[in-house]
Amino acid sequence: MKVIILLGGFGTRLRPLTCNTPKPLLTILNRPSVEYQLELLKRHNIKEVIFCVGYLSKKFKDYFKTGEKFGIKIHYLEEKYPLGTGGAIKNAEKFVDDKIFIFNGDTLTDINLTEMLKFHNKNKSDVTISLIRVKDPTVYGLVEIDKNNRIQRFLEKPSWDEITTNTINAGIYIFNSDIFKYIPPGVNYSVERGLFPLLLQKNKNVYGYVSNSYWLDIGTPEKYIQAHSDLLNNKIKYYKIKYFKGNKYIKVEGKLSVGKKTFIEKYVKFSGFNCIGNNCIIKKASQIINSVILDNTVINEGTKIENSIIGKRCVIQPNVIIESGIIGDNSHISKYSKL
Repeated sequence: MKVIILLGGFGTRLRPLTCNTPKPLLTILNRPSVEYQLELLKRHNIKEVIFCVGYLSKKFKDYFKTGEKFGIKIHYLEEKYPLGTGGAIKNAEKFVDDKIFIFNGDTLTDINLTEMLKFHNKNKSDVTISLIRVKDPTVYGLVEIDKNNRIQRFLEKPSWDEITTNTINAGIYIFNSDIFKYIPPGVNYSVERGLFPLLLQKNKNVYGYVSNSYWLDIGTPEKYIQAHSDLLNNKIKYYKIKYFKGNKYIKVEGKLSVGKKTFIEKYVKFSGFNCIGNNCIIKKASQIINSVILDNTVINEGTKIENSIIGKRCVIQPNVIIESGIIGDNSHISKYSKL
């Protein structure tokens, strides 16, 4: 079985981090986030994927190439202009010979794909949509199902008085091949707003697979930091994380992941859940709290960084305070600045 992964978005909610790097290539614990999806696919014996790319597409090809290094075969389909979820999926139709999985590229999950496929086949479904339960459904599109998990209605970002369920679309689908004929070619089209309601009108078998698995949309700075802390806190199955535990000169209160060829000087203190990229330098007497520092960045002495993301190739001069900040790649922050 094959998988389509939708990777063409601009990642606007994560700018300026995505000005130079497409969102699915932003690292989580020093691995591109989409690499976790590939690991999940391999665990369920899926070894062929179609990358639907657009924005900064060359960066995907430069990193993953044919996929051989990652134990998976990768095809690339490049959009010349944005086509939405539906248009991107339609472009991949030539690779579809049977049913196929479809992933949104900004999802971190450990969903059981084998069980989802069994559910799809058992119900003779035309389309199966993965669903999860959330505490605040008002920021998502709700999906109503009946007692047999057949989907009855879609409701986009309801107010509290409209809420009838807390199950939302988790962005992982199984399509039978004949569903592609309902997607118009060469136009910007949304499967969520266009195709799925159309299939209900046509009385197609559209089912919701309700999962209690871990799921996170990593599209915002807050969620991006949360993805790091969740992995460090072992909330996601399958992934073994190597920690830096500190020593008599470097204090770690919480959990810390450190990349290759990174140097940490004496008397640095880490609190909470933190990730330091590759080829970084963290100088003496700095404090890092619940933050992510990307590759090739220098944090000078006496600096405090809290709940923040520091981009690649940055230089943070001495005695800077950054709280809840997002610092783009190649930034230079002058000493004694407070952000």
